[in-house]
Amino acid sequence: MAKKTPPDRPPNHPPGRPPRRPPRPLTPERLEKSALAYLERYASSAENLRRVLMRKVARVARHHPTDPDQAAEWIDALVARYLKAGLLDDQTYAEGRARSLTRQGASARRIAATLAAKGVERDHIDAALASRDDGEDAAEADRAAAFTYARRRRLGPYRAPDKRAEHRHKDLAALARQGFSSDTAHAVIDADPEE
Repeated sequence: MAKKTPPDRPPNHPPGRPPRRPPRPLTPERLEKSALAYLERYASSAENLRRVLMRKVARVARHHPTDPDQAAEWIDALVARYLKAGLLDDQTYAEGRARSLTRQGASARRIAATLAAKGVERDHIDAALASRDDGEDAAEADRAAAFTYARRRRLGPYRAPDKRAEHRHKDLAALARQGFSSDTAHAVIDADPEE
C-alpha cells in the first residue's frame, strides 16, 4: 500500500523536512531587514542589491498581493540611502572584487565581465582594473594572473614534464576560456618550468 502525502506537505517536498512557510507580506521594514542581512554576508554593488531585493519582491508577490512599482520605489529609496551612508560604494566594491579575482588568476576581460554582470558602471570597472595593476602595465598584470591560474589548475609549466606536449592545446584552450589573449596564453603555457 502506497504512503499518502500529508495534506500540509506539497507533493514534491522532500520527506523528513517540514514544508517552508510562505514569506510574510512585504513592508519597507522587512525589505530593509533583508537588505541588511544580505549586506552582512556579501559585498555588493548598488545595482546587484537592487536586483536581489526585486527577486525577493517577486517571491513575496507569488503569495501576497504586492505592488511591484511601490516596492521598486522602496528599494530605490533604500539603495539611495545606503549609497549616501556609505554602506554601498560601487568603486570600493569593484576594486575589492578585481583584486580578489586577480589573486584567483582571472584575466582583465573576466574581471570586467564579472563586474558588469553585477551592475557596476564602466568607469568604475576601468578604475578597478587600473588599481589592480599596481603600477605595472595591464599586459604584465594579465600575464601574472595567467601564471596564477595555470599554477592553480596545473597547466603548462606546472604539469608533469612528460605530459606537457600532449596537453598543450587543451591548456591553451583553458587559458583562452578564462579571457587571456593568445600571446599571454602561449607565453604561459610555453614557459620554462625552471623560471
